[in-house]
Amino acid sequence: MQGSGQFDPERAASGAAARVHLVKGRPEMQPDESFLLTDLYQLAMMEAYVADGQTDTAVFEFFVRKLPERRNFFVATGLEQVLDFLENLHVPAAELDWLAQSGRFGQGFLDYLSDFRFTGDVHAMPEGTVFFPDEPIIRVTAPLPEAQYVETRIINLLQFQSMVAARAARMVSAGGSADLVDFGLRRAHGAQSGLLAARAAYLAGFAGTATVLAGQRFGVPIHGTMAHSYIQAHENEEEAFLRFARARPDNLVLLIDTFDTVEGARKVARLAPKLKAEGIEVTAVRLDSGDLGALARKVRAIFDDAGLVHIGIFASGGLDEDKIAALVAQGAPIDGYGVGSALTSVSDAPVLDCAYKLQEYAGLARRKLSTGKATWPGRKQVWRRFDAQGRMTGDVLSLEDDAQQGTPLIEKVMEGGRRLGPAPDLRAVRDHAASQVAQLPDRLQGLAAAHDYPVEVAPALRSLADEVDRRMGV
Repeated sequence: MQGSGQFDPERAASGAAARVHLVKGRPEMQPDESFLLTDLYQLAMMEAYVADGQTDTAVFEFFVRKLPERRNFFVATGLEQVLDFLENLHVPAAELDWLAQSGRFGQGFLDYLSDFRFTGDVHAMPEGTVFFPDEPIIRVTAPLPEAQYVETRIINLLQFQSMVAARAARMVSAGGSADLVDFGLRRAHGAQSGLLAARAAYLAGFAGTATVLAGQRFGVPIHGTMAHSYIQAHENEEEAFLRFARARPDNLVLLIDTFDTVEGARKVARLAPKLKAEGIEVTAVRLDSGDLGALARKVRAIFDDAGLVHIGIFASGGLDEDKIAALVAQGAPIDGYGVGSALTSVSDAPVLDCAYKLQEYAGLARRKLSTGKATWPGRKQVWRRFDAQGRMTGDVLSLEDDAQQGTPLIEKVMEGGRRLGPAPDLRAVRDHAASQVAQLPDRLQGLAAAHDYPVEVAPALRSLADEVDRRMGV
């Protein structure tokens, strides 16, 4: 049955042939460029909309329903990737051929897709803005088939980056004055997740990343040291240190725990004067195993006794915000931390309870009433209030035209499928995120759960919800 989603061996075989044709015809295509990177039901609904002439203006909003247990806030991240996706949205000829060969869709729908583009408007919170449950961070206003199709990719881009940024902000808070670096590409769930996690972490306050492509693509500062394999490839540790230092003299960081961390520190202390005579300064050493706090104190003492107070200590190895906070609390002399899998996998809360829902169609407000998943209808705005010291005191959620006291957070960023301005510099977005976190009440900046930030639903929005319920007879 066409569009049923049931497996058909003959159709699968023809699809495999089409995939070969696609690869041969467009070998440079990446998954995130593909129109087919979507759920089947989006295409099925689009075909039904087009067949019935349901192409009036629709309004969808993306929001998160609730905070994970150990999150006190979210950080809006991923808008730039969403806007790039919308501006470049089209159906490549090879993919249109594949859809035709699949036998799932009628010719009328295929003709519609032949010049498919996103032509709508987008309103959003600026990247780096702190937000809370039920607050829309993006609103899409477009003909219904267009607004429907983009759901999957918008959720895919926003929920992952926003949850990485929120955890990264917690880690930055835990680390105090220490620099944090993303080491997580190798344990990320795929190439793009690792790349976007590096961007999200930097936006949330990390000093940089080990992911080189994030430096080339986004301008994120890149950092790196050496692996244990480099040390093991040499006959002895001192020889490895010397050769690496001479090959890579700038911002030199030596890994000292391959065999014995304390002895490794002593070797660095002996080599440092020799290297300095060659014009090479040891910037820092890295600890990657053992009791990091105790070892850092021993290493610090060795360097200080040798007059090497300028050599910093960088720690890595299974770190998260709790472990970083514990090291800071015990006064461990650690100047920076490399964080890997806990960041890029967001291991404590890897999925957000988020949604992209229809709020208006053909000029009429709409809402969902499913148990535990009811939505507020209409085009909404969020107003934020502050105290005399500039700290956030609460938000008001209401209809776009129901002005409230406070600062409105949602602004228009795209019209007619085109951005209204250039993408902001990522460093400026990072500064905005830092100022947003600094404006949070102290209780929300800590690691302990504090789900008490007030988000008030204005009377006008409640009245519209009642009106929609009456209209729908529920």
